[in-house]
Amino acid sequence: MWRNSVSFSSQLIRLNKTLFNPSTSANDVVRPLLHCRSEFHPYSSSPPSSSDYLKLGFQPSDGLRALSATTSDLASLTSKYADLTRHYARCYWELSKARLSMLVVATSGTGYVLGSGSAVDLSGLCYTCAGTMMVAASANSLNQVFEKYNDAKMKRTMQRPLPSGRITRPHAVAWACTAGLAGTALLASKANMLAAGLGASNLILYAFVYTPLKQIHPVNTWVGAVVGAIPPLLGWVAASGQISLNAMILPAALYFWQIPHFMALAYLCRNDYAAGGFRMFSLADASGQRTASVALRNCAYLIPLGYVAYDWGVTSGWFCIESTILTLAISATAFSFYRDRTTHKARRMFHASLLYLPVFMSGILFHRISDNQQCLAEESSQSMAELSMSSQDGNAIQKHKLKKHRPPVSYASVAPFPFLPVPSYVSS
Repeated sequence: MWRNSVSFSSQLIRLNKTLFNPSTSANDVVRPLLHCRSEFHPYSSSPPSSSDYLKLGFQPSDGLRALSATTSDLASLTSKYADLTRHYARCYWELSKARLSMLVVATSGTGYVLGSGSAVDLSGLCYTCAGTMMVAASANSLNQVFEKYNDAKMKRTMQRPLPSGRITRPHAVAWACTAGLAGTALLASKANMLAAGLGASNLILYAFVYTPLKQIHPVNTWVGAVVGAIPPLLGWVAASGQISLNAMILPAALYFWQIPHFMALAYLCRNDYAAGGFRMFSLADASGQRTASVALRNCAYLIPLGYVAYDWGVTSGWFCIESTILTLAISATAFSFYRDRTTHKARRMFHASLLYLPVFMSGILFHRISDNQQCLAEESSQSMAELSMSSQDGNAIQKHKLKKHRPPVSYASVAPFPFLPVPSYVSS
């Protein structure tokens, strides 16, 4: 403590000499005081700041002004880049129709698990889902690029990034091409070429066939159903490397499910579709009877799929029962819409279709039969068949022995019939 006070006194003497020197600047005066403070308080090691200068009644130097200006500019620039990143991230999210794309990814992932057999490759599943997400995002973005002016006329879509002017058309095309090429390349490198081909063909079918067909003919709904049925097949192919008959169960369910789903949506939004210039099936059906009958018919097509999945060895018998109950429930809403064609009934059928798909996919995953279980079932059935065949063969051999060891037929060997032949065995 005594040493600190002596040092502080010496600093004050030097400061006194400095104050009476006319060539001394403000910085030369403040630095010794701050240095004295740091020596008097040995635990304070922070360098002098601009606030320290202001407290002592002096203005900061030009270097400190430049440093503070640079810091504020850097902060504003960082904030600007953060806002720009959030803006474009939001635009990309809306261009990709992220929620719809995630539903597509869910169907593809379900197909991958079903096609994997007994063991599921998690890394392969992740790569397949990521590639499917990129391809779906690209297809949806190109759809909005081609329908920019149509979307501007519809209340439901006029706030999308392109009609609202939040992003330019070339920028959206660049984003769509980048996502599509990256997704196809990922599927080709991490899954197989067949899966990549299915992804690329689905992108082309959606963006360049279904999208323009929406303004030409009502058959676009059925073409769109084919587009929705391909992702689960893509997932199956990515896992197994081949297309089999069992791989068609989930795509068939997706195809038939989409018809009542989109018929309900087209009926609810028919005025909006008419304003946008789209030729939907419901626009040519003023009463809504044909729209409701098409929805009901395709709901009926869903009923046997549970039994087919059980009969082909994809799921257990419980899924057959659950799928039938679930399909009868959505068919009941479609029948209600058929009897009373109102907006309320159509919205109820639409909500039932939204509930149907995740429950159906969850059930088929929960009740699926792996390859090991299928092998055990086949071995047991084969052993039962062999057992029944061996029992049949044993019975036949026993019958043959009985026939072979039958006693001879003795007609007569003594009088009064001496003319009869000698007894012989009956030939079998």
